[in-house]
Amino acid sequence: MTLGIIGGTSLLFSKLPPLQERRVATPFGSVDILCGDIVMLMRHQNGIPPHRINYRAHLSALAIAGVDRIVAFGSSGSLKKAIPPGSLVIPDDYLSVADIPSIHDNAIVHVPPGISASLMDALGSVVPDARRGGIYVQTKGPRLETVAEVKTLARFADIVGMTLASEATVACELDLEFAAICTVDNYANGMGSTRVSYEHILTVSRQNSDRTGRIVSDIIRHLG
Repeated sequence: MTLGIIGGTSLLFSKLPPLQERRVATPFGSVDILCGDIVMLMRHQNGIPPHRINYRAHLSALAIAGVDRIVAFGSSGSLKKAIPPGSLVIPDDYLSVADIPSIHDNAIVHVPPGISASLMDALGSVVPDARRGGIYVQTKGPRLETVAEVKTLARFADIVGMTLASEATVACELDLEFAAICTVDNYANGMGSTRVSYEHILTVSRQNSDRTGRIVSDIIRHLG
């Protein structure tokens, strides 16, 4: 069994394990991955924003590289006062208000999406201070959500981001187990006193880089 790790903004400044770069050709395009005892993919490679990520190519590249389990890191905003910035959340479900891609464009195939309960439990054991459970809602990006959107989304979800629902869905289509750990970098727009911006998210990522790097190391040691 080979573990795949998907990293995003929360891993930009963290110390990562030494891995060999490899370019993988897929039916949906070529992707750069990092290979060793585990396989890592950085979703924002070459500075690509969330709404332009080629999820089908990304997840296919991991499958071609032999990955059968994926832990994805996601930067998120909190939709609940009870989940303050600095929290870690392991979501157990998701919804999306953005289009989600599919590898089954030319066939009627209904694949039940979802997050692997067993992998989520294993991840919770590795990161015991993370909040287990919660609903992640994906918006399209690159813009942040309006105050009115945040109030609406908070009725149905706990945290908001721009990537994980697409990754989880395509992973299920490829028969890959999927779980995620989300860093809560801010309260969503209108919920806190701090102005939400990409620059603020980057600052928080730098501040938490040591913690995030330790989590990556722990995941590799226990799940890889």
